Amino acid sequence: MKKLIAISVLFGSLVLTACSSPTSYDYSAFKESKPRSILVMMPTDMTNEVKAAPAVLAQSVTPLAEAGYYVFPVALVNETFKYNGLTQAQEIQNVKIAKLQEIFNADAGLYLNVKEYGVNYQVFNSVTKVAVEGKLIDLRNGKTLWEGEAEVQDDGGRVSTGNPLVDLLAVAVKQVANQVADNGYNVAGLADAKLLQVGVNKGLLYGPYHPHYGKDPQIK
Repeated sequence: MKKLIAISVLFGSLVLTACSSPTSYDYSAFKESKPRSILVMMPTDMTNEVKAAPAVLAQSVTPLAEAGYYVFPVALVNETFKYNGLTQAQEIQNVKIAKLQEIFNADAGLYLNVKEYGVNYQVFNSVTKVAVEGKLIDLRNGKTLWEGEAEVQDDGGRVSTGNPLVDLLAVAVKQVANQVADNGYNVAGLADAKLLQVGVNKGLLYGPYHPHYGKDPQIK
């Protein structure tokens, strides 16, 4: 009988563990910082695609602005760096935060990195994939406020005609079309939106210019 009770207790604990909610993200530094403005630096790039970093950078502004933050115009920011002799993403991201705060007077800096970008050829399919990661740093004290990553892929529909040779030809044509039209740019926008989403666990908090500011559902 005691053995049966012990098994029942163990089973109950396993059920509770399985049904428990995912571990909540630690937003303590984010809530303490209360950033109002964000400076987005040119993303570093682990791919060989020259379009990757500009595509991710250009489409990072909209989700941040819609989340309720003031975002410094990326073109103006890049021109400022260029005027000071900085053109490479890594050297821009290596600038000391005190200097960034002094020049731009921004509350936080968003550091992005592109892990994957472009069209990958697969048998009977051609997939456009973008993977990006980001870190939000308080430029006033250097604290990490948030970190996240996102991956989005678009296969555009698997090719299947029943004829392997025709399928391979169709995939090759689709791959060239995706590269010419730069489908990676569209997927990069989706990756940015996923990375910088608000109102979800491990996502960003609403900014001060959003009507839901201070009412983030992921914070209990």
